[in-house]
This record gives sequence, C-alpha cells and structure tokens, in this order.
Amino acid sequence: MNNTPKNPFHLVACGSLIALILLLVLWEMLLAPLRPGGSWMVLKVIPLLYMLRGVLKCQNYTMQWSSMLILLYFTEGVVRAGSDTLAVSRLLAGLEIILSVAFFFAAILYLRPYKKAAKKAAKAAVPH
Repeated sequence: MNNTPKNPFHLVACGSLIALILLLVLWEMLLAPLRPGGSWMVLKVIPLLYMLRGVLKCQNYTMQWSSMLILLYFTEGVVRAGSDTLAVSRLLAGLEIILSVAFFFAAILYLRPYKKAAKKAAKAAVPH
C-alpha cells in the first residue's frame, strides 16, 4: 500500500535512515574503521539499503519490519559506545543510537493511525 509521504513521521523516518546509512559507511570506511583503509563491517548497511526503498515509498509492511530490524543497529551502537577505545568511535556510536531511536519512534508513530484503522475495520467486519 502506497501512502502520501507528507506525514512528518515518515519524513523523520526517511531522514534518520538515510543519515544512518551515511554514518555507517563513513564510520567503517573513513572516520574510525576497525582496520586501517576500511573495514568489511561496512557491509552492515546492506539490510538498511534493502529497506530504504520500501520506507521511501511509504510501504506499511516495510515500515513494520524495519522498525524491528533497526533495533539491531541500536544494540550495536550501545555495545560500541561502551566498548570502543577510540573517542571518535564512541561518538559515532552515540550518533548511531540517536538515529536508530529516531527511526524506530518515527516508524511506530507513522504506523499508529493505520493500525487503529485496521483494528476498527476488523472489529466492524466481525458479525454480531
């Protein structure tokens, strides 16, 4: 189902997802890679790229499963914020946490009216 992308929560979800993709690529290739010259850890953006198309197109199903997938990136940010030795890497982990939380809540708030409408329609469809 395609919806109009004028919802502010959709805009926040798109913006935070794109920013997270850019952050992770820059982090693992330039700013603080695990190995000099870049790291294979940059491949962790592939699931984000996969979900980007559906999120940009306002696909509710993609918004639903991506709101759960983003929690893996939140978890990685928390782990790396507490365990990385480089200050820049801890800062980038903090940004990863902020962007993943922003996406999560924006996706949930974007989907809220659709969930309410679906529950109402299901309730109306049940014969009494």
